[in-house]
Amino acid sequence: MLVTLSLHSWMACSTNSASWLSHGFLISTSNKSLSRLFKPTTTTFCCFNNSTPSSSLSKKAVSSEPEICRSWVEADDAHLVLPLLSQARFKVVSYNILGDKNASKHKDLYLNVPSSYMNWGRRNKLIQDELTGWDPDIICLQEVDKYYDLSFSLEKAGYLGSYKRRTGDMVDGCAMFWKSDKFRLIDKENIEFKQFGLRDNVAQLSVFEMCRDESLRIVVGNIHVLFRPSRGEIKIGQIRLLSSKAHDLSKKWGNIPVVLAGDYNSTPQSEIYEFISSSELNVMLHDRRDLSGQKRCHPNDLLSAKREKSYQINLIDRFKYYRSSKACWTNEELKVATGTTDTHVAVHPLKLSSSYSTVQGSMATRDSIGEPLATSYHSKFLGTVDYLWHTSDLKPTRVMDTVPIDILQKTRGLPSKNLGSDHLALISEFAFLRTPESISRNLSLEK
Repeated sequence: MLVTLSLHSWMACSTNSASWLSHGFLISTSNKSLSRLFKPTTTTFCCFNNSTPSSSLSKKAVSSEPEICRSWVEADDAHLVLPLLSQARFKVVSYNILGDKNASKHKDLYLNVPSSYMNWGRRNKLIQDELTGWDPDIICLQEVDKYYDLSFSLEKAGYLGSYKRRTGDMVDGCAMFWKSDKFRLIDKENIEFKQFGLRDNVAQLSVFEMCRDESLRIVVGNIHVLFRPSRGEIKIGQIRLLSSKAHDLSKKWGNIPVVLAGDYNSTPQSEIYEFISSSELNVMLHDRRDLSGQKRCHPNDLLSAKREKSYQINLIDRFKYYRSSKACWTNEELKVATGTTDTHVAVHPLKLSSSYSTVQGSMATRDSIGEPLATSYHSKFLGTVDYLWHTSDLKPTRVMDTVPIDILQKTRGLPSKNLGSDHLALISEFAFLRTPESISRNLSLEK
């Protein structure tokens, strides 16, 4: 097997304070048994932790945990329909970092995780080191209740930030950071869903302009959708409102591209995923209590045959539900989901694709539609709820693939010795495509 080291990547890692990033290196391989797992254009970034084990953990317990390796997977340009508008690229991260209070409040989710791994000071360092190690241009974080702990370090690394706390008694919220030498913030809007009868969740919308080319602008959204699995109507209402407001901002600034990051608390097999990706959903065809698919992702039901069989059974159940229980939707629930009682169809105005489903990955990490097999793992959930959605005037040029499911299982749950959250960060690099709207926008700026 041929192994090559990238000197630039080695130096970048070794100068970073991250203990688990400090010995990262790039691997390229001609070994056929390994190349089957990844596309030929994949670059693997392996992370090794040489930190001293905590005194509360046995060396055996620490050493038994697998090392975490993630890979940049390059997009296939063979089917590129539209030419690129610019050679400019930008990287976006979406990351639910597990709020400190939530971690303390829901200890039953982390029974398999050593208590020292749950310590915020330790997790904070791992999360910050991970973020700066990926070197993203825009960072979207959810479940943030220690904003100033994060902003202090990220500002030193060249980022500016904004924060929106949840309403009510909640102490966490959404945070967005951006490189000040790469982007200028030119507009923003915070959404308090409670103002629309949609619970205490919040979302952020920001309009950025690239410092080196003011014609390149984007709307970036950041949301943490309601968790509660049985309240599908509220989830749809929140997503519908976010999409609508993002669309309004896009039009305001000349129909510019949109990226919507976040934890959507809905799986790729769910009706809510269908709603986001297709822009509409006849809600009366479905049970609002199971629109998110979360109930079908317990670790004990693990993947493959069991989960596929569960999904097939669920399709039959939904048909029976439609025939016998259409009245289960009240007028109020219908209005929450669709915005009106005059229609059964919820719609949103954006045409969105998921960056991970667009860029082909490994069978060890992806499901049948190309989404990660898992972006979150604790004792009661193993599955995908995090996404980076984008409009058609952006092209994902590469994504950081997630962790192979068998490796993830060996951790017995997150956080782990080198991951500070119970979610995995999603990272995607985007390029601007040349569309009629972008050409028109450029011409207007030149006048």
